Amino acid sequence: MIEKVNPKHPDKIADRIAGAIVDLGYKLQENPKIAVEVLIGHGVCHVIVETSVDFNKEDIENIITRIAGDMTKDIVLVPQDIHLSKNQEKEIRCGDNGIFKGTPLTDEQKKLSEIARFIYEKYPSDGKYILDNEKLIICQSNCKTEELKELYQDATINPLGDWTGGTDVDTGATNRKLGSDMADGVTGGGLHGKDLSKADVSVNIYAFLKAQETNEVVKISCAIGDKEVDGRPYEEIVNIAKDYIESIGGFEKFAEWGLF
Repeated sequence: MIEKVNPKHPDKIADRIAGAIVDLGYKLQENPKIAVEVLIGHGVCHVIVETSVDFNKEDIENIITRIAGDMTKDIVLVPQDIHLSKNQEKEIRCGDNGIFKGTPLTDEQKKLSEIARFIYEKYPSDGKYILDNEKLIICQSNCKTEELKELYQDATINPLGDWTGGTDVDTGATNRKLGSDMADGVTGGGLHGKDLSKADVSVNIYAFLKAQETNEVVKISCAIGDKEVDGRPYEEIVNIAKDYIESIGGFEKFAEWGLF
């Protein structure tokens, strides 16, 4: 049983805004420290950024408009906590405490991911999809339900009828769709809106990739300041995550679908 939401779901819009801000941070600073929270809905977008980067608010406003459209922006920029900044002064060390479990993707999870992407390519608006064995549920906004019924005759499609979706209908918040992002993976923190020093980003990516490679469940715990995680230098784990993020086009692209 698995659920996926597409990049126009309000929670994914929040994740994408957070990811785009992290992308900008890496353009402005070589190793930025960033933690972004986004709450969006009903014409308002609230953004809080704790960071070492000297951001221009206008640049963040432009990101919000590009991804979410014209709305009222409430942006708070806060310097990174001095104790946290000292953790990374001399070498790359684990940026937070956490527990992580990476799991091999099942055929069911891969199948729903393909279905979600196929529908989104045809209807690039808010959508949510569930696959439970042979039971497929499709809720897709701004489409003719009958068209989807022709493609997926045995599926339950838009049970309440045609709908519009988006941030005018529902609110969105960063890291609220971790099930959609991680399948059976487990984390103590969210994937999105954070720089690569954060274990929530790098160790989650590392555990997921290792699980796909070994076809075994990977369990990891770590503490802030750790120099090694899973028997590897933390810098090595960060570089593995960095290569992955770069391979898919950045943090905003990562936020669109999560790890699969």
